[in-house]
Amino acid sequence: MERRGYEVEERVVEIAVADYVARFRDGDRFLECCRQCPNYLKSWGCPPFDFDQLGYLSQWRNARLWAVKITPHEQGLLISAAQDFIRPERIRIERAQLEMERQYGGRSFAYVGKCLYCDSCTRPQGEPCRHPELVRPSLEAFGFDIGKTLSELFGIELQWGRDGHMPPYLTLVSAFLHNHPTLP
Repeated sequence: MERRGYEVEERVVEIAVADYVARFRDGDRFLECCRQCPNYLKSWGCPPFDFDQLGYLSQWRNARLWAVKITPHEQGLLISAAQDFIRPERIRIERAQLEMERQYGGRSFAYVGKCLYCDSCTRPQGEPCRHPELVRPSLEAFGFDIGKTLSELFGIELQWGRDGHMPPYLTLVSAFLHNHPTLP
């Protein structure tokens, strides 16, 4: 799909939740990564969570995963410009996933990073989330290996910026876990 200033390629994969957990989840490893993040304990979409994550995941049978590859037309842009490309795609996909939740039940897993709904999170003050009906954790927050997910399920290699510049493309990975036999 052509967008203003960038190209979007979207891929979708269906996998059994039990298979996705067994092959792509390493909760201890990624919780340690989360602990290193400056946003740890500062967002309701991030760990630690006050419930058993495996028990939470086990209530669904099926997972629909999305990989969105965003390729800016101009290469070598500063990493600070990444949100100009990521934000509109996050909004689009998160809205679609929340609509799927309303239609089919289940739960969405969105993206790591800044919340789209508040300028500042209430978590550091120990107050409840202002928008629990909208905020969803990332797959990383539940211990899923996004690099492995991208390469093995989508054939896309995770890219990182260098020297303050964006990589050739950006990727977003999200999921919708559900018990519906077939989704359109």
